[in-house]
Amino acid sequence: MAKKDVAKKETKVKSVKSSGKGERFADMSQTAIIIDEAALEKGLEEKPEEKKKKKKEKKVRGKKYLDFKKLLKQKSYSLKEALELLKKAPLGKLNGTLEAHLNVVTKGLSGKVSLPHFQAKVKKVVVFDEIVAATIKSGKIDFDILLATPADMPKILPLAKILGPKGLMPNPKNGTLVPDPQKAIVNFSDNALHFETEKDSPIIHTVFGKVNQPIEELEANFTALITAINSKNIKKIVIKSTMSPGIRISL
Repeated sequence: MAKKDVAKKETKVKSVKSSGKGERFADMSQTAIIIDEAALEKGLEEKPEEKKKKKKEKKVRGKKYLDFKKLLKQKSYSLKEALELLKKAPLGKLNGTLEAHLNVVTKGLSGKVSLPHFQAKVKKVVVFDEIVAATIKSGKIDFDILLATPADMPKILPLAKILGPKGLMPNPKNGTLVPDPQKAIVNFSDNALHFETEKDSPIIHTVFGKVNQPIEELEANFTALITAINSKNIKKIVIKSTMSPGIRISL
């Protein structure tokens, strides 16, 4: 048989008679693609966040961090004991910030406090107008607090997708949605430290000093913070420096 005839034979499509009027249909069974439906469904059901978790590697801690963590033998410490431990911890060359992380009784707690021995970060406060609106739309947000009136909200709502994730939406609870924003600027321009719970959790994250400050000053700052939040609202307190593990404080 000639090579040409062999090629024709190999590529010939097998036909099958139908039960109707004698039509012939190509039999594609030999070239069909088999789909594993179970595997396909599993892939579709798997959420993007689950895929990210698989890829996420376990965070590796440094030797100094792990050595310091071994020193924490108790479940909780007095404030003074915890501060003394943090001052001795050989963690990082920079003068770390001291943080307080508090589990409170409910979401929505917020307020401000002036710590006696702490210079709060100076925040830029703006009042909503057409110029500020244009700045927000451009994505070049150069302010920390946005004040507005209730009458401004119809113009602000279309910008919620930009402002919301940054925690900049005006809100009456934290005093940023007010009848007279110009007067309210004073409340945000002082040396006060502002605190509030996470949006979806009854947890407050804030700062109260620097590691190199005297313990007496740090104790005074911490006491002022707890007084402002009200100890009756607090379920658990953990403090830490920028680079250290958390240390639970006895209530």
